[in-house]
Amino acid sequence: MNIDTAKTNAAPFRADHVGSLLRPQVLKDAREQYQQGKISKQELRSIEDREIVKAVEKQKEVGLSAVTDGEFRRKWWHLDFIKDLEGIRVYEFDASGLFQGAMKKATAYTVDSKLKFPEGHPFLEDFKYLKSVAGEHLAKFTIPGPNMIFYSGIVNSQQYWDNPPYASLDEAAQDIVKVYQDAIQAFYDAGCRYLQLDDTSWGALFSDDFREKIKTKGFDPDELIKKFADITIEAVANKPEDMAVTLHICRGNFKSSWLYQGGYEPIAEELFSRVNVDAFFLEFDSENAGDFTPLRFIKDQKVVLGLITSKTAELEDKEEIKKRVAEAEKYVNIEQLCLSPQCGFASTEEGNTITDQDQWKKLGLVVDIANEIWD
Repeated sequence: MNIDTAKTNAAPFRADHVGSLLRPQVLKDAREQYQQGKISKQELRSIEDREIVKAVEKQKEVGLSAVTDGEFRRKWWHLDFIKDLEGIRVYEFDASGLFQGAMKKATAYTVDSKLKFPEGHPFLEDFKYLKSVAGEHLAKFTIPGPNMIFYSGIVNSQQYWDNPPYASLDEAAQDIVKVYQDAIQAFYDAGCRYLQLDDTSWGALFSDDFREKIKTKGFDPDELIKKFADITIEAVANKPEDMAVTLHICRGNFKSSWLYQGGYEPIAEELFSRVNVDAFFLEFDSENAGDFTPLRFIKDQKVVLGLITSKTAELEDKEEIKKRVAEAEKYVNIEQLCLSPQCGFASTEEGNTITDQDQWKKLGLVVDIANEIWD
């Protein structure tokens, strides 16, 4: 078995991370200069390149086996990928009611014509650069999951329903599936062997508040859970065997605030017993996330326990984290478990309200605890 195959088969790793990192100030300054027309797109990309190299080396230093580009080229964790798909239209909206009031204005998207994954999607080049600087480490890349389009771009989009380009939800879902099948193959062809699908849309299906909102729009949340599972299953059905595809179920992350609350129980059976990804990255860093009992539906997938919070600077107690891993072991074999922060450190370019030093301490803590549990 060659080293690349060995690493892929191990992904996710005992100590892993969701992907996004705090943007360095030099990168924030460069992006502002670009917006003001003071530097070119190529000059901005050169600065991004340099900062990504530094971030990759830092990830290696703290002991991580998979390295990401920190999502340094993105403004949003999801929108930058979605907006470059064919059939997507973006627009601004008042977001003051979201994320406990931390977000004031945001960019949303809707499906306004037939969907397609373009051959020249810019994220493919972004991945190739990451792979070129990853060295012997496995280059991990993140994109938003398929239900981000199905939920936010269709089900929950009044703009879509004002002029729907699809005759039915089933027809739209099939095109979303095709988009992701094509995307997964394109990333594979570019050399990607570790791809993560990030998805907050599932949160709306276990949050009581959002379930009620979904009902007012004429949808049954429980029927949508099955539809979400079907879409994800089909989206990854053709993935190559030597490619790890994981799914991160997130409650939202903007300046250390959150969007959804509630445990995984309402979605657990459909998600964990049916969805055929290699692993789930799950948030368990607060009481807001519920307990581990929903994990009883896990089959042979790995579960990456997000027990270290990326939202605050305080370092978790090692022994307490070990106790929580032991609790999870009641439902999932220890050999299927891994450890990570519950989410990234900068789902948007603003980043969480912690320092760069805090971020690396958190990732180092993940590595230390994982080494003590599984060595």
